[in-house]
Amino acid sequence: MMKAYRLLTYLFFLNMLAKRIIPCLDIRDGQTVKGVNFVNIINVGDPVELGKLYAEQGADELVFLDITATHEGRKTFVELVKRIALNLDIPFTVGGGISEIRDAEALLAAGADKISINSSAVRNPQLIDDLARNFGSQFVVVAIDALETDSHWTVTVNGGRIPTDKELFSWAKEAENRGAGEILFTSMNHDGTKNGFANEELALLSENLTIPLIASGGAGSMEHFAEVFTLGKADAGLAASIFHFHEIAIPDLKHYLRDRGICVR
Repeated sequence: MMKAYRLLTYLFFLNMLAKRIIPCLDIRDGQTVKGVNFVNIINVGDPVELGKLYAEQGADELVFLDITATHEGRKTFVELVKRIALNLDIPFTVGGGISEIRDAEALLAAGADKISINSSAVRNPQLIDDLARNFGSQFVVVAIDALETDSHWTVTVNGGRIPTDKELFSWAKEAENRGAGEILFTSMNHDGTKNGFANEELALLSENLTIPLIASGGAGSMEHFAEVFTLGKADAGLAASIFHFHEIAIPDLKHYLRDRGICVR
């Protein structure tokens, strides 16, 4: 009995330490899209089929971001979320246009396991507290889109269209203190460039936070994932175009990381 307990405990902590590979579906008008530095957006495929494919390939989670919902002043496409969730057996995070408790309730009912808030959290930080209190911190992902200018990281809203007076590191820490369960940081400078993640900033964020950190923006090779988990100290690596355009297969990426001593699920 003791040996079995020790084995289960070991497996639990191993799973907790394992790095996660997360494909992202950026959604506009019901279709998956991708751009570079948040502009030059093109359609890349059907989100239902892509979500199903990534789950079958061994993705650890799937993120769905309705990238124009906030800017257009509307809610996330709940029916599309339902259709995607029906084909998934992995955790599913949904974001876009969430501004109140009932938005989160609707997405949870539609099949989301976690919700991601960005612009609404910046404009109303109390929303983080309210969501964490109602659903638990593990349900709340605070996404941060930030742009570096003259060594200063400015938090933006509305899909990167509007700069704010918030600074990346202080805002991430505030989000954690208010009850966020994870931080999803996207470097707008690196987004879609395929030149690697913002590892220096990610390492600083990781050192200042006690909650998991998801890295986004810049993935272009398997080596970039190895770097983001070692140099960047991220808990998860999120990417879009390299998976959408079949440049990297998720099973191959996990094999590559394991060969380099990086624990993945």
